[in-house]
Amino acid sequence: MTTSTDLSERSAAYARMADALRHLGDTWQDWPDLSQCAKAMGVSPYHFQREFTRWAGISPKQFQATLAHAEAGDLLRQGASVLDASFATGLSGPSRLHDLFIAHEGLTPGEAKSGGAGADLTLGEAPTPFGTGVFLVSPRGLCGLGFADDGVGEKTGFEHPGYSREQVIEDLAGRYRNASIARNDDEAALWSERIFQKDDPIPVALYGTPFRRQIWRALLDIPAGETRTYGEIAASAGQPKAARAAGTAIGANTLAWLIPCHRALASDKRLHNYHWGVARKRAMLTYERAHAV
Repeated sequence: MTTSTDLSERSAAYARMADALRHLGDTWQDWPDLSQCAKAMGVSPYHFQREFTRWAGISPKQFQATLAHAEAGDLLRQGASVLDASFATGLSGPSRLHDLFIAHEGLTPGEAKSGGAGADLTLGEAPTPFGTGVFLVSPRGLCGLGFADDGVGEKTGFEHPGYSREQVIEDLAGRYRNASIARNDDEAALWSERIFQKDDPIPVALYGTPFRRQIWRALLDIPAGETRTYGEIAASAGQPKAARAAGTAIGANTLAWLIPCHRALASDKRLHNYHWGVARKRAMLTYERAHAV
């Protein structure tokens, strides 16, 4: 396996970090100290400080301060939670994580309509900062990225753990039922390193209608760590009356993280309706904030 130790460690830490983010978001007003936070997570203070800082790039105390100083008054008065409001109004700045270009659509309408007939695709699993990633690749670029969780069906942590590896594989591969799909985890590991460690421009090979491509490009214009409502995204794509259709287009995105549908919110501006789980959406936004420059 070609994946790095760093990605493997951060992937293994993801489930606990998702719970930690939820816990810190729920308790920051009480300013629990490091020992209290670590106890809630079931680990030593030293281990919690080290693991959280390695994963997020900021310390637990710095994360609490970010929440405390967020300009969230308006959203709080509208009924949003403290955590949701802080993510919706927080830090801004350019991202050094998404030096991304969208290649000319690598799958033609005919290929998409035929379920990928004649296409040779590769599917594999690899560690990412957000748990196990499942990558679907064509010779022309990445065409699918989703996230799997261990322990599906068990009551673990604060939120439902999400989708099993088998479910994610079926989700992605099922979109191209007539394609020839070969398993290659080493290839997936190379893509994971390229995306999460090297910040390379990523060629993608996906098919979408002109409207969907407009919406996906509008998602890429949202600064890392910030959020926009479906209505705001539709307006930025030149379709101000198409908020509902924008939501459908966002839900049809097959490239989690790279085409950042995690930055999209419904009109109530709460963190929900994310295909790969609210905990992961929160983790992605936190990660982006920590790495924004």
